[in-house]
Amino acid sequence: MAGGRYRVSVDATEVGRRIPFSAMFNFRDVGGHSGHDGRTVRRGRLYRSDSLHRIDDTDREAFAALGIHTVIDLRRPYEVERDGRVPHFDGLTWRNIHPEHAEWGERPYRPGTDLARYLADRYADLAETGTVGIAEAVGLIADSANTPAVVHCVAGKDRTGIVCGLTLAVLGVGDDDIVADYALSTEAGERYRAWFEATGRKTGQILPVLTCPAEAMTLFLAELREAHGSIEGYLHHAGVTEPQLAALRTHLLT
Repeated sequence: MAGGRYRVSVDATEVGRRIPFSAMFNFRDVGGHSGHDGRTVRRGRLYRSDSLHRIDDTDREAFAALGIHTVIDLRRPYEVERDGRVPHFDGLTWRNIHPEHAEWGERPYRPGTDLARYLADRYADLAETGTVGIAEAVGLIADSANTPAVVHCVAGKDRTGIVCGLTLAVLGVGDDDIVADYALSTEAGERYRAWFEATGRKTGQILPVLTCPAEAMTLFLAELREAHGSIEGYLHHAGVTEPQLAALRTHLLT
């Protein structure tokens, strides 16, 4: 860390966790990180993504090949109604879980201010008001019968980043790796922006802030620990049980 700013590099291992699709830009495997006791987070068990409603004939076969059992859709009900949900696949269960939180438009980002601080504050707000949804999402991931699973929201960076970051922390993944995984969404966001503008989607929908400064996740995790003693302490507060945390570690670590 220099001057209070964390610098995160993207290595080949991180790039290798990305799974390319034609109209999804932030789809990647959450596995591959080092966790508790030298164990590794399993690959092919938990994925994260931007919205899956854009899966079309081009991507159906590649998505089906992942064998995903459960889609955990963190979008607001009106976002689902506006854009649609993941297409039907045999054996696929769709769960729409909305962690309650204020609309970002009520507290818009002001260009020129500290983006990392702004995002960390929005994440803290969601963690405070969205406990029921966060606990339900983590509980679904903890049940091995639901995996392989994919967590997504609109851009796959904020709500998805919180749920996946908390899950990785429980698995013993270091903050540097959690932050690096979060920061990958910046590049994905640029691809999403280019697609959004190229397809004429400039009216009727406002793009979210698509940059993911590493320090935003660093601040969020540190301040959550300060408030609750640990990430596990926060999740207990949210309603996640100790058996569920143990189950997470059992089936997601190898």
